[in-house]
Amino acid sequence: MTVVSPFLTFPNISWWAQVISADTIILDAGEYFQKMSGRNRYDIAGANNSIKLSIPLVNGRNQHIPVSDVQVHNGDRWQTQHWRTLVSVYNRSPYFEHFAPTLQQLYETEFTHLTAFNKASMLWVIKQLKIKAELQDTTVYVKEYPQEVTDLRSYKRDENYSLKYHQVFEDRIGFLPDLSILDLLFSEGPVAGKRLIG
Repeated sequence: MTVVSPFLTFPNISWWAQVISADTIILDAGEYFQKMSGRNRYDIAGANNSIKLSIPLVNGRNQHIPVSDVQVHNGDRWQTQHWRTLVSVYNRSPYFEHFAPTLQQLYETEFTHLTAFNKASMLWVIKQLKIKAELQDTTVYVKEYPQEVTDLRSYKRDENYSLKYHQVFEDRIGFLPDLSILDLLFSEGPVAGKRLIG
């Protein structure tokens, strides 16, 4: 199975459920940047509600350029802030310490372009989930792919997605569906991939 997708930042659980059996994942660097779409933000569980972590962009989010040209604004030390938030939220989760060393390296590496960070985040998750899919990217925008290619470029978070597992703050705020894959990894650890296959 081949899937085409935007470059997403630590994609949500329902996205991974759709690609976990794929042989090839094509990341579309030729599409134009879309704000409010997961291309530069991801949702995690917080003590009071979900927390949206956003990557600041040079020229802001209202830019109409190919996503391959979108640059990250590193003056805000966003990586340090994101990492501190992850540590604060997930420090007590069952598997945070297991994943922290390699994940922290990702947050300590400076990236100039959004696609570079997003691809690195996706490759990190692929390794943790032990997915065999090959990750490719293309700068040539194709409006419509053949029917046998699963097109996830209009993918959005699915609040009705039903995979349940224990979350860190579930006893306080209830279950938050379809968060970033990080939430599932920190809660379920090595069996996260099997949970996605269901």
